[in-house]
Amino acid sequence: MRVKQIADALDISVDTVRYYTRIGLLVPNKSHNGYKYYRPADVTRLRFILSARALGFSVNDIKEILVTSSQTNAPCPTVRRLIEKRLKETEQRYQDMHELRERMRLATSEWQNKPDQPPTADTICHLIEGFTALKS
Repeated sequence: MRVKQIADALDISVDTVRYYTRIGLLVPNKSHNGYKYYRPADVTRLRFILSARALGFSVNDIKEILVTSSQTNAPCPTVRRLIEKRLKETEQRYQDMHELRERMRLATSEWQNKPDQPPTADTICHLIEGFTALKS
């Protein structure tokens, strides 16, 4: 299969196939004319990569899983450890985003009736610099 064929088979862009090839997660055969040819095993591997990315695994996580798997070891313990790590990170980002959302709502409410003011020698935008949620 050529790059367009593997992309079409997985309903992804050729750029996605090229990206995973460039970073070494896919290693196609090269022909004498310089074209890269992908094997059915590459389709399976790329489908795995896409599924792992959809679950939040990083490229480095995927490399670790593939290395473990290539050593004929069951990658499941590695997968469980990594997904727990990614889940904790995601929960923290979610909490951070929730707090940011609340600060933004408060700012919107606070700034609703405040007048516009030009910058001064001491301020650039009085709305941001005087925002009460930022004061500790």
